[in-house]
Amino acid sequence: MRKEQHHKGWNEIKTNDSWAIFKIMGEFVGGFEKMSAIGPCVSIFGSARTKEDGKYYQLAVDIAKSISEAGYGIITGGGPGIMEAGNRGAHLAGGTSVGLNIDLPFEQHDNPYIDDDKSLDFDYFFVRKVMFVKYSQGFVVMPGGFGTLDELFEAITLIQTHKIAGFPIILVGSDFWKGLLEWIKSTVLELGNISASDLNLIQIADTKEEVVEIIDAFYKGNTLSPNF
Repeated sequence: MRKEQHHKGWNEIKTNDSWAIFKIMGEFVGGFEKMSAIGPCVSIFGSARTKEDGKYYQLAVDIAKSISEAGYGIITGGGPGIMEAGNRGAHLAGGTSVGLNIDLPFEQHDNPYIDDDKSLDFDYFFVRKVMFVKYSQGFVVMPGGFGTLDELFEAITLIQTHKIAGFPIILVGSDFWKGLLEWIKSTVLELGNISASDLNLIQIADTKEEVVEIIDAFYKGNTLSPNF
């Protein structure tokens, strides 16, 4: 890819970039039209590599089922692993099950638990991320890799900087997350790179009951609406 671009003339690259704007606009318009009609949802993130027999897979199923029974739809990245578990839990509860799929050379493929009319496909990560942030009433973050961390820290940053309205960000699995949280407190906070109050943007849970309790408690005093 890089080699091919190296041989293109500068004007040719600029022209291709200009036409890409229309594709980007199309993804935004299509996403906004579909997502705005769905209603309040909670996004579940986590590793695409999590196996069905893993403890976090079944926990994600149970959490998604409980959130659906509490009246929220479930949004995932549409792929396998934790994403599949999230959609599966919503499906088992008879709730709304949304998949925001991304075209990747590995790992990603549609899971069978997404509602037929609620599967959206994206070429651009940044467009897909806007859909998660705009239409989610909460982020439930299961153990995952770089992609999971990317979604987590972007949401924290947007809330911290008041670019979007606040919503619950729940890290599930205290054993998995404790090392990261300890480093944030002992290093990032200690150096003064964040405020102590910023730590309140994140909550920890280990059970489906705790997750639903955090979400319900937040929305007793806040309105359900898109975040910007």
